[in-house]
Amino acid sequence: MTNIDYYFATISPFTYLADDQLEQLAAKHGASITYKPLDLMALFGRTGGVAPKDRHPSRMEYRSQDLLRRAKRLNMPFNLKPAHFPTNMAPSSYAIIAAQAAGGGDLGALVRSFLRACWVEEKDIAQDDVVRDCLSSAGFDPALADSGLLQGAETYAANLEEAVEMGVFGAPFYVTADGERFWGQDRLDDLDAYLSANPK
Repeated sequence: MTNIDYYFATISPFTYLADDQLEQLAAKHGASITYKPLDLMALFGRTGGVAPKDRHPSRMEYRSQDLLRRAKRLNMPFNLKPAHFPTNMAPSSYAIIAAQAAGGGDLGALVRSFLRACWVEEKDIAQDDVVRDCLSSAGFDPALADSGLLQGAETYAANLEEAVEMGVFGAPFYVTADGERFWGQDRLDDLDAYLSANPK
């Protein structure tokens, strides 16, 4: 069985628009997924990227158009200017890390619940009650919001370092076990084709 390292940020709109396509793709190929939430703004700073707020207006205008087009094509609800963006990604990321270690729930559903909370439901995913609700709705113990803090913080920092080392520079980003890299939810078809041509 091959593995896909999945680097993402819980406030990334393009990660939200990926929906459950990665999970479907992994199931098709019998692949496992290692979820690696990271600090996207820190990643930008380490790899030559620029935070959205600091980008040229023409880039931001295009980003807005592209997000709206993609959401419409995918028939996904989407709020271009959510009430709580940007917000602190760490609490939701720590919860995902703790849930992955604990097992017992649906990790993909947990990731999607945070993304949906941000981009559809106007919730602040840095708030403890939101984190607990997302954990519970995905079948995890909401107490992981507290018990996983230390491990979450260490792994969250390690994910960033590993991402930089692996050549990751944005989100969502997918890296196969043999090091092939795919950036963006619009490259999932390419990942699918690669795994079909290179079965493990």
